[in-house]
Amino acid sequence: MPLRTLIPCCFLLGCFACAAHADDAPPNIVVILADDLGWNSVGYHNDEFKTPHIDSIAADGIELNRFYVAPMCSPTRAGLMTGRYPIRFGLARAVIPPYRDFGLPVSETTLPEMLGRLGYLDRGVFGKWHLGHRRAKWHPLARGFTHFHGHYNGAIDYFDLTREGVRDWHLDYESSDQEGYATDLIADAAANWIKQSAASDTPYFCYLPFNAPHSPFQAPDEAIQRYGDLDGKHKPNAKNREIYKAMIGRMDEGIGSILSAIDASGESENTLVWFFSDNGGVAGLRGINDPLRGAKLTVFEGGTRVPACVRWPGKIPAGRSTDAVCGYIDLLPTLVSLAGRTISELAEKPMDGVDLSAVLFGKSERIESRSWFSYHGQSGPSSEHLAVIDDEWKLVVNGPQLRDIGQIQDEHQQVHLFHLSDDLNEMTDQAAQYPERVKKLAQQLVEHRALQPKDAITPYNVDNSGFVPPPRWMLDPEHPDELVGHYLGTVHK
Repeated sequence: MPLRTLIPCCFLLGCFACAAHADDAPPNIVVILADDLGWNSVGYHNDEFKTPHIDSIAADGIELNRFYVAPMCSPTRAGLMTGRYPIRFGLARAVIPPYRDFGLPVSETTLPEMLGRLGYLDRGVFGKWHLGHRRAKWHPLARGFTHFHGHYNGAIDYFDLTREGVRDWHLDYESSDQEGYATDLIADAAANWIKQSAASDTPYFCYLPFNAPHSPFQAPDEAIQRYGDLDGKHKPNAKNREIYKAMIGRMDEGIGSILSAIDASGESENTLVWFFSDNGGVAGLRGINDPLRGAKLTVFEGGTRVPACVRWPGKIPAGRSTDAVCGYIDLLPTLVSLAGRTISELAEKPMDGVDLSAVLFGKSERIESRSWFSYHGQSGPSSEHLAVIDDEWKLVVNGPQLRDIGQIQDEHQQVHLFHLSDDLNEMTDQAAQYPERVKKLAQQLVEHRALQPKDAITPYNVDNSGFVPPPRWMLDPEHPDELVGHYLGTVHK
């Protein structure tokens, strides 16, 4: 095991005292993010899905049974990177599609930037970025990471590694000609990097955002044979579900290689591994979110409550679970705490996330009182989705943009009230029985929705035709503000 008992204070920039014992050293951190993985799509929830390595993280650590994320990709990534609700900086309404000139604002301090101040000299990201790709200022290496291997956009082709017909596969700032199945390449690169970084005398941060099992539904034939059940008689969605199972199985194999690399390094007991999905599973694939209501792109439980677990051998007691309400915005304050500081010492802006350390270590089953918000408006202000959980009551409002509580009476608004402690699957709507509670919670939603700035990301389908990607999706770090790609007839400068 590499010696970490004395870390030069010059590396840490004065951020924490040198550890006197290895047990006091900050942990290596590995965050593994699946994409569109449904609640019922892991083995420890449903044995139809074969995920022994993900299951082992849960068995060797703690299951987070009430772990919430945004109802779609980019907002969850933005929240886990900042510890703040992405609506605050305009990245909650929609994902960042290929043609969009938008990214995680450079005014936001990211998790890898903070960990860099705390002595984490190696900070690698492997897989799907999805936080800005048309200007180099949004590149992972410009946002606190020291190494990047993967793709900028979501929904790439898993075999030819393209998006919009243009190759999107990179090593740091350079385009890569590497060939293979994306999930395998991501896992192999991360495992090799962990082996190298573990030899250092300083802790490392590895962020592993898989593209799997997001569409397109593609998996190697051998994976489909091993995990799926294609008999040639399936209808399209049923066929996709079998491929989805194979994509998850192959991702789990990759996670196994990551865990093996950690074990082989001798650093297992000083490495925290945190696994979760960026949102619920997509609609149309039978049972992948059961028994939860809804799916990705909804603010019902099936869209925002996901499988999540954390292991840290010797520190987090194994075989436990918690029903504490927590989620993606809590990663940053928790990991900063485990690295030796409090978020109040480092944060320059209000934090929405809280430190979960006491829950992880089994010292508490409660988190400080707070409301939990979910929102997206991907289709535009005529159809938005909001939810708030407060004291086990959950209000869901679907409809035109919510500006005042008077709109709750509007026939165009779909309003639902659930008491989650009795009805976690949202089967019984109690809005009619508790109108005053609806109003109280609706006021919280009005205030939350008002946080969105005027320069927020535009709805998904705005300016979505005629876009020509840059060759090989290349960015120039020498010109971080330069806009790449153009629209037919109009070059953006």
